[in-house]
Amino acid sequence: MTTSIFDRDLPRGRANHASLTPLDFLDRAATTYPDRVAIVHGEHRWTYAQKYQRARRLASALVARGIGVGDTVSVLLPNTPAMLEAHYGVPMSGAVLNAINTRLDAPTIAFILDHAESKLVIVDREFTAVMAEAVAASRSKPPVIWVNDPLAEHGEPLGEAEYEELLAAGDPEFAWVGPTDEWQAIALNYTSGTTGNPKGVVFHHRGAFLNASGNAIAFGLNRETRYLWTLPMFHCNGWTFTWAVTAVCGTHVCLRKVDPTLIFPSIADNLVSHMCGAPIVLTMLIHAPETVRRRFDHTVSIATGGAAPPSAVIAGMERMGFKVTHLYGLTETYGPSTICAWPPEWDALEPDAKARKMARQGVQYPTIEGMRVVDTETGRDVPLDGQTIGELWLRGNTVMKGYLKNPKATGEALAEGWFHTGDLAVLHPDGYAEVKDRSKDIIISGGENISSLEVEDVLFRHPGVMEAAVVARSDERWGETPCAFVTVKPGASLTAEEVIAYCRENMARFKAPKTVVFGELPKTSTGKIQKFVLRERAEAL
Repeated sequence: MTTSIFDRDLPRGRANHASLTPLDFLDRAATTYPDRVAIVHGEHRWTYAQKYQRARRLASALVARGIGVGDTVSVLLPNTPAMLEAHYGVPMSGAVLNAINTRLDAPTIAFILDHAESKLVIVDREFTAVMAEAVAASRSKPPVIWVNDPLAEHGEPLGEAEYEELLAAGDPEFAWVGPTDEWQAIALNYTSGTTGNPKGVVFHHRGAFLNASGNAIAFGLNRETRYLWTLPMFHCNGWTFTWAVTAVCGTHVCLRKVDPTLIFPSIADNLVSHMCGAPIVLTMLIHAPETVRRRFDHTVSIATGGAAPPSAVIAGMERMGFKVTHLYGLTETYGPSTICAWPPEWDALEPDAKARKMARQGVQYPTIEGMRVVDTETGRDVPLDGQTIGELWLRGNTVMKGYLKNPKATGEALAEGWFHTGDLAVLHPDGYAEVKDRSKDIIISGGENISSLEVEDVLFRHPGVMEAAVVARSDERWGETPCAFVTVKPGASLTAEEVIAYCRENMARFKAPKTVVFGELPKTSTGKIQKFVLRERAEAL
């Protein structure tokens, strides 16, 4: 191979090349703005200098316990300062952070502890009961440290020491060393596991650095950002905003639980500028009683993802003073990987038309290399007609390393040089993608494809509907027909006939649900509607 003149006598070394890691963000923030408030937690405040010292203490204490590269530290924590510190202190020791969903049951947590080969567990006292059960059921029986958070409402001590005791044993000037290879694992996140055991998704330092940087660019974060933690930090490491907010030297406003009675006052009192949440959070805010809502004079940017938000939800948030940004991603892509970028010409659209545009998943993130919508039978890209459905494929540095101890699933997910999302989408003439369904959720009625999301979007626009989900139900004549599960707004009343008639008036008649069931919708531990449960219920009708 001929050496290029641009490679000859131009060596790569420590002076001009370093592994990318989001840990550097905290180092820079503490050096540049040591006295700036980094974390708000109720009445408590921590500066960036304090946050950096505490993260280094944690790293030092872990190393002293023999924990380092290749080891896993599992945490069961809400959105608290300790959780933020873990996102830096654990990888500063060389170890991998495994943030566990706080809504999981003990058997699932036990499975995770064993599968991840956890060397240490850090748990908030609110969750010590379930963790005690999980550790007892695990094979590995990892040691436990408990966190006595001042805002925790209940819980008992568990394990060998309290978190502050662990930190006290660490060195605030610990000389941590970043990864020698940016491909080194930084985090391990488990999928929700709605069918069988969850899969462990492995993140690396490079991907975490880049996705956090992409968040800052795409969501307009800066030094004045005051970010409210309505998104769980256990969910894709808070979509990597745990690192992104620190990258711009903004302020993290912690929140132990997602509750409108806490969210609205925090926005007003802390001058919150940015927040994120699944569509269920948006719905919760829209339907909060007037007695709970607080007026604020500034605009709050809120990013949503996890499922396409119905246009009625987006419009409702806009009316309340929130600027909605629609992101799309998966655990396997560090969270956000596409964004519904907003062209100025859309400003002139009518509110409903504007909201429908905003419901699109959009274009690739600044830090994603490629996005395609592919006909899986031919392997060709679908035309930009807004009609032809294919599978959404992604690739780039912000795609996972793979699934821990599962080479078969990794190979299938990353086949042909692309990550296969399993989401079915169309491409509009402007190049914007719009997810129509998960591949398993599309309804085929009389040979025609019906998007459950399209039907749900219409249902959400009904003034009496608070939540809705649509699944396929077997039909002797048509093969499948849509079955709608609806949660009615408090104080409203609806009949199945009224719901069906409304849908027929607002979409093609064959797409309207043939069956309507009223009641509360089953959800996963991350707030996603469990459609597999609804499909079982629909078949049992």
